[in-house]
Amino acid sequence: MDVNPENLRAARRNHLLMILLVLFLAQQYFHRSLSFVEGLETTSNQKLTESQAEDIAGFPGVVQVIPNRIHRLHTTRSWDFLGLQHDYPTNVLTETNLGRGVIIGGDRFRYNIFQINVSPFVQQHVLTVLGMNSNWAGVWPESESFKDEGMGPIPSRWKGICQHGERFNSTIATGNLLGLAASTAAGYFVEKANYRGLATGLARGGAPLARLAIYKACWAIISGACSDADILKAFDKAIHDGVDILSLSVGNDIPLFSYVDQRDSIAIASFHAIAKGITVVCSAGNDGPFSQTIANTAPWLITVAATTIDRAFPTAIILGNNQTFLGQSIDTGKHKLGFTGLTYSERVALDPKDDSAKDCQPGSLNATLAAGKIILCFSKSDKQDIISASGAVLEAGGIGLIFAQFPTSQLESCDLIPCIKVNYEVGTQILTYIRKARSPTAKLKFPKTVTGKWASPHVAYFSSRGPSSMSPAVLKPDVAAPGVNILAAYSPVDAGTSNGFAFLSGTSMACPHVSGLAALIKSAHPTWSPAAIRSALVTSASQTGTDGMDIIEEGPTRKAADPFDIGGGHVNPNKALKPGLIYNISMEDYIQFLCSMGYSNPSIGRLTKTTTNCTRGSHFQLNLNLPSITIPNLKKKVTVMRTVTNVGHINSVYKAEVQAPYGIKMAVEPHILSFNLTTQFLHFKVTFFSTQTVHGDYKFGSLTWTDGEHFVRSPIAIRAIKFDMYADV
Repeated sequence: MDVNPENLRAARRNHLLMILLVLFLAQQYFHRSLSFVEGLETTSNQKLTESQAEDIAGFPGVVQVIPNRIHRLHTTRSWDFLGLQHDYPTNVLTETNLGRGVIIGGDRFRYNIFQINVSPFVQQHVLTVLGMNSNWAGVWPESESFKDEGMGPIPSRWKGICQHGERFNSTIATGNLLGLAASTAAGYFVEKANYRGLATGLARGGAPLARLAIYKACWAIISGACSDADILKAFDKAIHDGVDILSLSVGNDIPLFSYVDQRDSIAIASFHAIAKGITVVCSAGNDGPFSQTIANTAPWLITVAATTIDRAFPTAIILGNNQTFLGQSIDTGKHKLGFTGLTYSERVALDPKDDSAKDCQPGSLNATLAAGKIILCFSKSDKQDIISASGAVLEAGGIGLIFAQFPTSQLESCDLIPCIKVNYEVGTQILTYIRKARSPTAKLKFPKTVTGKWASPHVAYFSSRGPSSMSPAVLKPDVAAPGVNILAAYSPVDAGTSNGFAFLSGTSMACPHVSGLAALIKSAHPTWSPAAIRSALVTSASQTGTDGMDIIEEGPTRKAADPFDIGGGHVNPNKALKPGLIYNISMEDYIQFLCSMGYSNPSIGRLTKTTTNCTRGSHFQLNLNLPSITIPNLKKKVTVMRTVTNVGHINSVYKAEVQAPYGIKMAVEPHILSFNLTTQFLHFKVTFFSTQTVHGDYKFGSLTWTDGEHFVRSPIAIRAIKFDMYADV
């Protein structure tokens, strides 16, 4: 924006004076002041007393002083699995020229875009990534993934710099890396990428010719975490520098703060990014499979759940009676090639009366009895994992681990001894053999890489579920994307990597996949708003797996996934580029949504930095023009309004197809939408009638507008109630 030179000089003087004041007043509380208005911001991690913070808040040019909090991190094959094969003659990659022209901005972490992390943007667009995995060695600019071959000059609109840092010389940044960069966004083609011989193939990002702008927002504190001060500063710099997409893989814990609360730095900062036309993509969190655990629920965010892909690492377990069972593993070293002793952990318990040996808890095994043997352990809950169990087995002198647990696709390397994960059924059959055999033995084979043979995707066990505990009328997550066992570029200084690659899992891995897709859409439709990009992703998503059945969620019951697991569904890049219709949302709509949440004009004004005048009633929560419909408290009858904009063929006619939730009747008016050169957007309303006679739980359905070529599907979640404010406990 244009700034009066005299005002700018005055602002700079105040800026410097404030820095001096903050440095002088260093004592007890962390605070932060931030300006999204004129691009001048000051971050202070100095300790202040409450009275000193109040004094600084009154200083000229200070927008707000807030307590500094810490946020948790949510941390080759996947792009092909999504349908973005780089060698296909026609798909999203070819139509967007590999994302050329987009700049991807982000925080400095160790992932690489080839997997699913932040990914594809055209060279004239910028994607920013803020925070991801808990390993914070930083970016590795020397990675083959960051080669800048064929990328051309850096876009002239880019205002950022390549800043030097610890073990990072600004001269090593490439044209693919703008500013502090992370190996998570637009990775270039890397042949024969693998992790210790597994998942070998061509590694790349979603948009190999995209630019990356990475901002260091997270540090190795509290096992990897991100402070409000750093998150806000990163947002501020990214907005100023000119990014197009922001990818953020951190979030708050339950209970969530309101969207106007100064303690929700992500909601506040992302609101200002959205106002500048920057799409913000966030991870859903890793607190699944429990409902209402989802984070990053503000309606202007794209919130992403994690799913599996169709790649597995089957590993054979051959018993002494020649029976063979398959588990999964990514451990490829330190195997004893022949048969060796096999026993059950309870048989080698240090204290037979102590139940902790069953799942091989630390210190529970007798070294005299366990030494030199493969140990079978049964996980009793999600409190004990295969890594911890392997440590107990290794400590007792064991040479291998078979770990039986509830079905989940996430794999981790035990590194020091071979570990194979099996389900309870296989574990029980192996235990039956141990109990029958006089001297049970087994041989653990090396894992293999198999693709295309497993039904997928499945919703990851750890992926946080909806509904939103803050705004249940806003469906979250929005979409789901690959986030389990993703091969990613990793700093070679870490012991857990192989040739600069590692397997990583988390919604932090799903988030950059969608960021990359958003970049591709932005490159094809540069004038689309963040809401339009979100709409394209949600309404084109798939609810069906590779086996033709409903997508399954990994949890206690392995049920069919619903909108609180996957939102609109699993992202479909090729369809998202040409959605047919979109649901757009203005900043004023978001403000009126905040009004409908009951927030006061002053509190909303502090968020928006404008004078707010709430005019609409609480019903606007249901009428925010989202590409989904969620009604958390339907008693008898409710009517919601939506507006769709035609971005497909100029002359087109769409017909409504309704799949009503069980116990609910739906009526759409009008039932047919006709677009032409002068009619580019149309309104419609949907009325829901409850036929239920009891207080119920959420039921799900959909509304699809189709012209025969496009299928613009909106997920629906409705809870028919008889009692207000009833807690489902």
